Amino acid sequence: MPAHNVNWDAIDWVRVRPGMERKTFAGEGATLALFRIQPDHERLPHSHHYEQIVYMLRGTANFHVGEEVHCLTGGCLLVIPPHVTHYIDVQGDEEVLELDVFTPKRPEYGG
Repeated sequence: MPAHNVNWDAIDWVRVRPGMERKTFAGEGATLALFRIQPDHERLPHSHHYEQIVYMLRGTANFHVGEEVHCLTGGCLLVIPPHVTHYIDVQGDEEVLELDVFTPKRPEYGG
């Protein structure tokens, strides 16, 4: 795969569900997903076979991962193992901006 670059500002936001949007970019082995999540977003516990590394850029949220709850603020990182049920719950009135890395690549996300 040849090297290529993209400006996040050139990628359109895609509505995931009420209160949640994402932009994606992928290489051969991993997918980056930038999420913008509103305080009133729809919570959706789910699991998948991807490892997910969360980098919280802005805002505060509780990440429910299995039986644990992790409070993340700007600058925090979290690893969500494959096949573990998880979801995000935004805290306060500020939208959350988070950057996730998924491995292996998520072809259903495009990018």
